[in-house]
Amino acid sequence: MRTEARGLKSLSPETCLRLLDAHPVHLGRIAASELDGQPFILPVNYQVDGTSVVIRTEPQSLIAQRAVRCQVAFEVDDVDAVWEDGWSVLVRGTAERVTDVVELERLRSLRLRPWAPGERSLYIRIQPTLITGRQIV
Repeated sequence: MRTEARGLKSLSPETCLRLLDAHPVHLGRIAASELDGQPFILPVNYQVDGTSVVIRTEPQSLIAQRAVRCQVAFEVDDVDAVWEDGWSVLVRGTAERVTDVVELERLRSLRLRPWAPGERSLYIRIQPTLITGRQIV
């Protein structure tokens, strides 16, 4: 365990996107609200595409039904419990279905592979309005 003094360092949006893109697991959490205002958080596989985050889901999923055209939060952490260090990135923005045929074909070429079983044919893009992150230093 470390004994020297540590602090938190704010990360730039560019650094946050690089960390998300380089993350070996590509597993994060998306948070949104149900119709009754109650929040939900679900794990999702993701891929960084430029300055946005893309996920795949089932067309009838909770995400597809409640998070599209809504404000969402997407979060990824990477920690090392032994060294007690790591980082956390939060992307806030609007989730939108990708419907353009040319864009869908391009997205299908990304390395976005959901772990969950079932048909994950719906692509959703989170268009960021704010990207923040912190790192333990």
